[in-house]
Amino acid sequence: MTNTNNWGAVAEFDSAAAIYQACEKVTAEGYTRTDAHTPFPVHGIDKALRQSESGLGWLVVCFGLAGILLAQGMMYWMNAVDYPIWVSGKQPYAWPSTIPITFELMILLSGLSAVFGMFALNRLPRLHHPIFSHSSIHRVTDDRFFLSIEATDPKFDSTATPKFLESIGGSNVEILED
Repeated sequence: MTNTNNWGAVAEFDSAAAIYQACEKVTAEGYTRTDAHTPFPVHGIDKALRQSESGLGWLVVCFGLAGILLAQGMMYWMNAVDYPIWVSGKQPYAWPSTIPITFELMILLSGLSAVFGMFALNRLPRLHHPIFSHSSIHRVTDDRFFLSIEATDPKFDSTATPKFLESIGGSNVEILED
C-alpha cells in the first residue's frame, strides 16, 4: 500500500561493496525506481540498478552536426548568393576558408547543448529534493552510501520496502515525505 505523501524509502550503507550488492538485490527483487547516492563513483552500479544511458552524447552530436550545417549554410548564403565578392581570383565561396568558423560554431553548439541538456535531463535546477530530509544524508559527501526507492515504484510498499532494505544490510532506514 502506497501512501501518496511518501516520496520513498532511503537506507544507509557503510561501503561501496555493500551498496553495490544491495543494488543488485533491489533490482533482483523487482524494484525499478531506485537510485544510489555515493561520495564517489562506484563502477558498475548503474548496471546493477539497470539504469539506461542518458542520451546526452547523442544530443551533443546532433547539435554539433547542426552547428556544422548552420555555419556552412550561413557562409554559403553570405559569400556565394547574397553578396558574392571575387577576391584574388578565388571563388566567392571557397570551402577551405570556412573551416575555422565551422569548427567554432560546432564547438559552441555542442558545448551549449551539453550544459543545457545536462540541466534538462537531470531536471535541474531543483532547489530542494525530498532526500535532503533524511537524518544523515549529509554524510553522503564524506563516507556513507545511500540507496533510495521511490514511492512511485509499482512494487513500493510503505511497510514492506523498509523491512526489505534492512534485510539486505541497510541501516538508518527512513520513509521520506514528499
